[in-house]
Amino acid sequence: MKLLAKLRIDGFMLGILASVVIAAVLPARGEAAHVLDWATKIAIGILFLLYGARLKPHEALDGLRHWRLHSIVLAVTFLVFPLIGLALRILVPSVLTDDLYTGVLYLCLLPSTVQSSIAFTSIAKGNVAGAVVSASLSNLIGVFVTPLLVMLLMNTTGQATVSMSSIVAIVVQVLLPFLAGQLLRTRMQALMKHATVTKTVDRGSVYLVVYTAFSDGMVEHIWRGISPLSLIAVVVVCSTVLAFVLALTTTIGRMLHFNRGDRIVMIFCGSKKSLASGLPMATVLFAGHAVGLIVLPLMIFHQIQLYVCAWLSGRWGRQAEEAAAREAAGSEPVATEAS
Repeated sequence: MKLLAKLRIDGFMLGILASVVIAAVLPARGEAAHVLDWATKIAIGILFLLYGARLKPHEALDGLRHWRLHSIVLAVTFLVFPLIGLALRILVPSVLTDDLYTGVLYLCLLPSTVQSSIAFTSIAKGNVAGAVVSASLSNLIGVFVTPLLVMLLMNTTGQATVSMSSIVAIVVQVLLPFLAGQLLRTRMQALMKHATVTKTVDRGSVYLVVYTAFSDGMVEHIWRGISPLSLIAVVVVCSTVLAFVLALTTTIGRMLHFNRGDRIVMIFCGSKKSLASGLPMATVLFAGHAVGLIVLPLMIFHQIQLYVCAWLSGRWGRQAEEAAAREAAGSEPVATEAS
């Protein structure tokens, strides 16, 4: 790790890239995919157990009460993103085909991610309690809002339905472990003194998500059946959308004078889209359509957001650690980016 630091190589990003390479060469299939799915769920549960144990009860309550932050995240997710998606209609057919544009619009209607948004917030030393509430709210509301937006803004042959399993999954994988961590907080203090524990679980869960997502794409042959130019066009469009939303959330956070921790929440929770919610919904909402092509922009956007947010979170986390070290050594605190 010291050698990587000297060479200015981000070990976190190397781990992300390694996950992609392994998934491309050895994608999980059959029983292995089933085991991987359970491993990911268990890792997410452990992650939120540790978050609950690490946060003081008053910090968790503060995160719940921060309605301004959560309102902005929801507005960006379910208002700004859909407007962007509608505006991108001008790219058809010169840049995007009808199916690919449908996919771009669809990803703009999805809720934020839960696990990776919160993990990146934690790595960047942001407001984890706020991220837990914002990301969870986005997914719970998205179960109802996304199908409604799809019915209003898109033509589908499937019937938009609200799945109770989506709600149960969020409660079981996120909220219950988090509450258990709060209840067991005093008993877990010895464990929580080791900062590497949460850091390892944070990053390990992200690696699992990256490997799973890319592995699914390889198994389903999502990357085939599309011309190189069309693929490049989707990558450029997705990258531009992400860059715009990252800049927008950063600007809004500064204009409203949010502190550094809250701005990090706004950036990560407001800019990301959930592959876990998007893929199952797509099979229902677009029955009879070219589902593979429709979800391709979501797959690409998901990969890009992971790479970009991993780089940002690692950079901001190191800056926060360096600033804390300087302050502890008696020097003046140093401002960090996203601040």
